Amino acid sequence: MGELKRWERAIEQFEQTLIAKVFGREPVEVLDALRRECDDHAVVCSHSRVVVPNVYVVELADDVHAEVDRNAESVGQELTDSLARHGEQKGYEWAGPLTVHITGSAHVPNGRYRVTCAPMPRIRADLLPEDGT
Repeated sequence: MGELKRWERAIEQFEQTLIAKVFGREPVEVLDALRRECDDHAVVCSHSRVVVPNVYVVELADDVHAEVDRNAESVGQELTDSLARHGEQKGYEWAGPLTVHITGSAHVPNGRYRVTCAPMPRIRADLLPEDGT
């Protein structure tokens, strides 16, 4: 069990280092904002079931997004992985497949970033049009 905890800490340290390199001064704030958004939108369905939204959007100020844009996919995946671990620790059930998208915006309220979330249910593959769109 101790070995597993050590690996988890090493992975979290790696993620925080990567995100710090990309976001610069505010990686912990963004991660905390994601976790807070998740916690704030948790819906208690029963004593053993808490459902949380599964789609999160991190809107960055345009200048920050321009710096992050070339690594947006890997940073988005790292943020998704970090949020997934947070949800696992809290015992949350996601409303569908978990994703974190990074976008740019000229209208973030604090001039740096904004985090929003929404539940997006699973989409059954047999209900998609034949052309896949």
